[in-house]
Amino acid sequence: MDQPEQLAPQKGTVTQRAIEQIKTMIGEGRLEPGQRLPTERDLAVQLGISRSSMREAIRALTVLGVLEARHGSGIYVTQLEAGDLLETFGVVADLSRGPRLVELLEVRRVLESTATALAAARISPDQLSDVEKHLEAMNATDDPEEILSHDLAFHRTIAFAAGNDTMAAILEGLSSRTFRARVWRGYQEEGAFERTRREHARIHRALVARDPEAARAAAAAHVGEVEEWLRAQLDG
Repeated sequence: MDQPEQLAPQKGTVTQRAIEQIKTMIGEGRLEPGQRLPTERDLAVQLGISRSSMREAIRALTVLGVLEARHGSGIYVTQLEAGDLLETFGVVADLSRGPRLVELLEVRRVLESTATALAAARISPDQLSDVEKHLEAMNATDDPEEILSHDLAFHRTIAFAAGNDTMAAILEGLSSRTFRARVWRGYQEEGAFERTRREHARIHRALVARDPEAARAAAAAHVGEVEEWLRAQLDG
């Protein structure tokens, strides 16, 4: 009776070891982005792991977006773009509820304020023009869907203007339309349109002034308002 109980965790451990070894090969440059993996059999022999464990490891890394299967061609290392690798993070944000939603907003507040501060120093004239365009569009309508759409574009432009693709990808995951819509639906019912317009205008002014600290404070206050509202809803 004892033996089957020992086999199950061992298989998981072997598979996990295979995952770590493939990740190490990529991290050390022995496998490059876009490169085709050796065959499942050759890789299993090379790493001293059974083919079944290797198959599970490859499947897991494919789900995570580290590897991709090309029909009739084999398994390849992806280009390892941050947005691809963080796609599962966006799914977590979309499906989270209650206290987890507050935690995600807390993370977003920290990253959004940092990204906005970086953008104040790095934003291009064209990007600044796009931010202004979305701000004006938000101010010109009371349609929640329109406001949500331009709110997403406003923050996305700022995140990319920060010049850190990984941070922008994480924020994209935290700011998916589904995630925003769920939070905004209740928040906006309480007549928060005017407040959120003022907060966006404050962020825009800080970017125009190229004032990183003012930009950081404005972004933190903006996300913090929604975060505090959500905490109050849960406590209530």
